[in-house]
Amino acid sequence: MIPGAFDYHSPRTLDEALSLLQKHAGEAKILAGGQSLIPAMRFRLAMPPILVDINRLDDLRYVEERGDHLAIGAMTREHALEDSQVVRSSYPLLHDTARVIADPLVRNQATVGGNIAHADPANDHPATMLAYHATVIAKGPSGERKIPIDDFFTGLFENAMKEDEILTEIRIPKPGANSGGAYTKLERKVGDYAISAAAVQLRLDGGTIAEARIGLTNVSAVPMRARAAEAELLGKSVSDAVIEAAGKAAAGECDPSPDLRGTIEYKRDMTRVMVKRSIHKAIARAKGGN
Repeated sequence: MIPGAFDYHSPRTLDEALSLLQKHAGEAKILAGGQSLIPAMRFRLAMPPILVDINRLDDLRYVEERGDHLAIGAMTREHALEDSQVVRSSYPLLHDTARVIADPLVRNQATVGGNIAHADPANDHPATMLAYHATVIAKGPSGERKIPIDDFFTGLFENAMKEDEILTEIRIPKPGANSGGAYTKLERKVGDYAISAAAVQLRLDGGTIAEARIGLTNVSAVPMRARAAEAELLGKSVSDAVIEAAGKAAAGECDPSPDLRGTIEYKRDMTRVMVKRSIHKAIARAKGGN
C-alpha cells in the first residue's frame, strides 16, 4: 500500500529537530530507523501529517563506557551493539539481545533509541533495559530529563516522553563484580517476534542471589518486569528448586495473548522455560563462565 500524504523535514541538528516538534505540536512524528514506523505508514495504521527524519543527527551515534555506566546514543544502529567490544566483554545480556533482533538487514538500519521509544512489548530491547535498570535521557525545550526505565513504558506503544521531547541516550549501569546477565528468546524462525523471551541480570554474593531483575518479551500488553519471579530469587541460595520457582512465578504473572505463535497456556509455559534458561546462563556468567 501507499502511505498517506505527509510533510517531510530532515533537520541537521538536535535543536532544529526540537524546534520542528514544537512548531508542529501533536502532529509531528520522529523517524529514526523506520523499521516499525514505515511499515505502519504503508498500511495506513499510522498517518502522521509531519515526519521529522533525525538520521542526519550523527552526534547521537555512539556506544561508550563513561565512568559507572554504558552510554548508547539514540541513533546508534543495532549492528553497532553486536560489533562493540565493550558490549561483548562487559554487557553480555545486551550482546545476547542485539544478536537476535530481527535479521542483519534490519539491524543495519534499526536504531536502539527507536526500538525503545516505540514501546512495543514484542521488541527485544525493552525487556533487556528493564533487567538492566537502565535510564532513558530525553531532551525537550525545557532541557534534559532522566526517566527511569521502570517509569518509561506507560502503555501499548506509549512511553513517558512528552510530544516535544526526543530520546537522545540510554544509560545502562555498569555491572559490578560477580554479576551476570542473559537473554533467551524462542521464535518460530529467525527474525520473527518472540513467542516468549526473558532478560535476566543478577549479582551473586557467594552462593546467594543478592540482586536480580527480570524482563519479559511479548507476553504482556506493556513491557514488563517479572517482579514475582525476582522475589523468588532474591536472598536465596542458588539451586534448581529456586530457579524452577522463579520460572513458575514468571509464567503466572505474565499475561500473553493467543495468536498464531501459540496459546496462552503454551506461552506461559515457554516463559517459565525461557526464564529458567536465562537464570542458569546469568549465574554461570556471574561465576566467570561463558
